[in-house]
Amino acid sequence: PPPGWTPPPGYGQPPPGWTPPAGYGQPPPGWAPPPQGWAPPPGWTPPPGWTPPPGWAPPPGWVPPHAYAYQVQARPHGQPLAGLGRRLVARLIDIMAVLILNVLVNGWLAYQWWLEVEPIFRATMADPFTSPQPASARSSYLILTMLVIATALWFAYEVPALANSGQTLGKRLLQVKVVKLENTEPLGFGRAFGRWARLGMWTPLWSCYGLGFLAQLVDSGSVLFDQQLRRALHDKSAGTVVVAVPPGHREQPVKAPENADDSTGGKR
Repeated sequence: PPPGWTPPPGYGQPPPGWTPPAGYGQPPPGWAPPPQGWAPPPGWTPPPGWTPPPGWAPPPGWVPPHAYAYQVQARPHGQPLAGLGRRLVARLIDIMAVLILNVLVNGWLAYQWWLEVEPIFRATMADPFTSPQPASARSSYLILTMLVIATALWFAYEVPALANSGQTLGKRLLQVKVVKLENTEPLGFGRAFGRWARLGMWTPLWSCYGLGFLAQLVDSGSVLFDQQLRRALHDKSAGTVVVAVPPGHREQPVKAPENADDSTGGKR
């Protein structure tokens, strides 16, 4: 049923005056209940329409076969959860977009860094058995500066897009959307920043022996341990969930009040 639908009074009830036929719901003649502790054999499934006899209860600890097949998938706000494969491809598209921005903005700094480390690299390649020369302080400063700029570019690319529409370029192409857990209103800047910061603020720490990258990897992989809503740590900290949207999805228009002004200054 659509969200908010409630059944009318009497829905699902038998018509007035209906009575069950004789013997309805009774076991067949000669039937005896199963012995104490009996359980169906592995792989057994009940036939369509079968119901247990009155008063029968399964033995303690018994689980029906393939019980996972009966679990209902969560549908936040009536929308299905986005698949992990679709979310991964959307994230890879966003990574490529941010990488292109970094090539354009950080290209000159990357060239200056290469000028600093090229002599060390060539010396190491010429004689790999000698101890490599330590990198200069300037090269370390350049690496840190490029990582800070990369973090700022990632912020400018993702946070405003999520705050306004819940979709970056990759999410829009893969038809997934970030929404609040409690309602479908836009995330807003604060919540979009909080979601991004849990993942993006680790980027400058890439220079600390890859510590930042490891933290981002753990955060992204945490989605595998939430079977109910498929939320990563950055989703849980921001109170968001990622859902799939149908093709051509548009926000529903808001009906104007009856006394709203029209374009000519009159009243509707």
